[in-house]
Parts: sequence; structure tokens; C-alpha cells
Amino acid sequence: MIAINIAVLTVSDTRTEEDDTSGRLLQERIRNAGHRLGSYAIVRDDIHIIRAHLCQSIIDDDINAVIINGGTGLTGRDGTPEAVRVLLDKEIDGFGELFRYLSYADIGTSTISSRALAGITNATFIFCIPGSTSACELAWDKLIEPQLNSETRPCNLVQLIPRLKEV
Repeated sequence: MIAINIAVLTVSDTRTEEDDTSGRLLQERIRNAGHRLGSYAIVRDDIHIIRAHLCQSIIDDDINAVIINGGTGLTGRDGTPEAVRVLLDKEIDGFGELFRYLSYADIGTSTISSRALAGITNATFIFCIPGSTSACELAWDKLIEPQLNSETRPCNLVQLIPRLKEV
């Protein structure tokens, strides 16, 4: 098992550290999987604030992945995909598709309002997932953790880390 550094960014206009159950769940899951928590923050659902915090992680060579939870819905305040997508060097198309497929079993057609996405920028994996605790649990347990586990076969994202800066 290769441990990596993962940052958690909660996007919310109302949550605090005391009631951020999704952020807490992700932090616990990261540590329980043998990874290190690189940083944790809660930011308002504002495109520019999200980008500013994400850019801090992107330029930190010690951060290998960022999990952003919240702001992926359809309301006027939900801006995580818009904040993140323009910063991506490559989008991991299958992530959002598979998240919605798995989510369908739990919430049915309501999953169409999720704009979960993932990608890579500056050799850093970025995962954007809904902010509900159950969505974070699903995304971590079924998608993110297996791909950030260097022992997952036939392939995983961790094995790509040394090659992400190739030109």
C-alpha cells in the first residue's frame, strides 16, 4: 500500500467544522485507508473562492489528490463544477458517469441532479462529489478509495502518479 496525501475541501454556505459530517467522514476514511490528510477547509460556494483554495492544493507538490464535497447540484449557488472544470488538464469522464450509476440504486432518478466529476491538473487528482454524507460515503467506498489503493488490480490511479508530469 502506497500512502498518498489527500486534501479535503468542503463547499458550503452553512456548514462549520462542528457539523461538517461529510468532511469528517472523508477525513476518517482517508486515515483509515492508510493515507495522510494533506489539508482540510470549508469554503463558501463561490467559484472564485473554490478556485483559490483548490489552486493552493494544486501547487503544493505534497498533495496528490483533492476531494471537494458540495456544490455539485443544480441550484444557482452550486458552482463547484464550473470552478474546477476550467482548471483541469484532463477530465476523468467515467467518474461522474459511474457515480451516477451507483447512486441510482440509492436515490433513483434524483441522481441526474448530481454533477460529480473528476480530473487531473498539475499531477493532482481532483474529485468533485455531492456534499451529502451518503454521497461522500458512496463516492469514497466504491470509487475513490479503490482507485487510490495501490493494490487495486488490474490498475489504479496511484500507479500513474510518477507519470503524470511526463510531457
